[in-house]
Amino acid sequence: NMEAVQEAIVVAHENDNGDKALCAYYVASEAFAVSEMKEKLSVQMPSYMIPSYFIQLEKMPLTSNGKIDRKALPLPDRNTQTGVKYVAPRTSIELKLAEIWKEVLSLKQVGIRDNFFDIGGHSLKATSLAAKIYKILNLRVSVRQIFNHPTIEQLSSRIISAVEDQSFTSIPAVEQRESYPVSSAQKRMYILHQLEGGELSYNMPNLMVVEGELDVTKLESACIQLIDRHESLRTSFKLLDGELKQLIHDKVNFKV
Repeated sequence: NMEAVQEAIVVAHENDNGDKALCAYYVASEAFAVSEMKEKLSVQMPSYMIPSYFIQLEKMPLTSNGKIDRKALPLPDRNTQTGVKYVAPRTSIELKLAEIWKEVLSLKQVGIRDNFFDIGGHSLKATSLAAKIYKILNLRVSVRQIFNHPTIEQLSSRIISAVEDQSFTSIPAVEQRESYPVSSAQKRMYILHQLEGGELSYNMPNLMVVEGELDVTKLESACIQLIDRHESLRTSFKLLDGELKQLIHDKVNFKV
């Protein structure tokens, strides 16, 4: 019963690594599980907009002029509204997974029964988690498996039965063509881009403050090298004979 939520505010917190996570603070007449809150919100908004943490308060802290005192809001941690008792890793694979989880989630402690998506995880971090497990443990784990087995205890049981002798290999390059087919996700985003008001839906703006004198020439050179290295930064989309295709350009002009 989401109507039980009487007041709510979402705040972006930054950890020591500079990563930001959304935390929702709310006052409600009944308690909610984190998984329940995320499930409700997933129907209404994309995953990157759903808060990583939910903290229920008896009342919102206020300043002397009656506004919400953001500085008085408690910081989120591992125990934030998860309702899960900490259980330490017991096996070598659980220990290694816990170390990977702590790195991906920027946490100091992770229990084997903590739900990845209840302690700060989301789809993008699940992708990073899968890549690190593959590279460090030589075990292939899909993002779907992380969603289906969101605790270390569940995931370790799943991957123990997987083929253990896998090497970390780079993705093979496709032969050069004039154009390439697009994925279903790319088609959806292309269609959304054509809708009025939808063209900015997947923009993720970021601001960086540089102290001191900025060497514009070096910045421009670094950006050009990135563009030259990654085909995705030299890709455009075009309708060819009524079908959406992606074109990879050999050179893209760039200027700061």
